[in-house]
Amino acid sequence: MIEVLANRTYRHLFLAQVMALIGTGLATVVLGLLADDLAGQDAGAVLGTALAIKMVAYVFVAPLAGAYANRLPRRAMLVALDLLRMAVVLALPWVDQVWQIYVLIFVLQSCSAAFTPTFQATIPDPARPTWETRR
Repeated sequence: MIEVLANRTYRHLFLAQVMALIGTGLATVVLGLLADDLAGQDAGAVLGTALAIKMVAYVFVAPLAGAYANRLPRRAMLVALDLLRMAVVLALPWVDQVWQIYVLIFVLQSCSAAFTPTFQATIPDPARPTWETRR
């Protein structure tokens, strides 16, 4: 595995993916704690709804993002998705309603769901020929 990290481009892409996943994971935990702080006794229901929204975002957004990952400039898309995730984290101090948590969870997880197939489409697979080489 270490040999793969010798490639500068792949190393940067891999480190960006690792940082993005850590940030998304931490933001999800923070939103859960924020739900507990805002909802009090109903925190379980709020957190359950937020996690259901997370799964809905993954189920519906990931296939769409996978379809567009080959049609859009991947680097710009990855940067835009990371900037959107950063905006969600920066919006956290101003959250004071439960519905805002739901919106932020949906945006955050939609960006994560779109990031993964775009990231995977960025890495070439030498074992699988591309369309151009099959002609």
